[in-house]
Amino acid sequence: MIPNFIPSVSQAWWLLAAVIVLEIAGTVCLRLSKGLTRWQPLLLIVVFYVLSFGINSFVVRTLGLSVVYAVWSGVGTVATAAIGFWWFKEPVTALKLASIGLIVVGVVGLHAGARS
Repeated sequence: MIPNFIPSVSQAWWLLAAVIVLEIAGTVCLRLSKGLTRWQPLLLIVVFYVLSFGINSFVVRTLGLSVVYAVWSGVGTVATAAIGFWWFKEPVTALKLASIGLIVVGVVGLHAGARS
């Protein structure tokens, strides 16, 4: 049974930050699992994603779903792309960087729209 916890706005933003870190960790483990053939990263994928979705269920009780999902997926995408460039030595192109910039603009726009 899910506890009847409704975070304050400040708590919800901190929880969202934790959710983003968990989602990024799960996505990195997805790469480390080598096509789901290594059991340790596979186990971590499940743990990180379950925790991420579970905690996110509390965050959406306080913050708007559109903002939560945009920030969660947008920040996660940008951070995961940066990890891919830096850690996994994936190629960086102008188109990729411009696309990441558009994601950031979109997330900021949704957040600004939620405040008005």
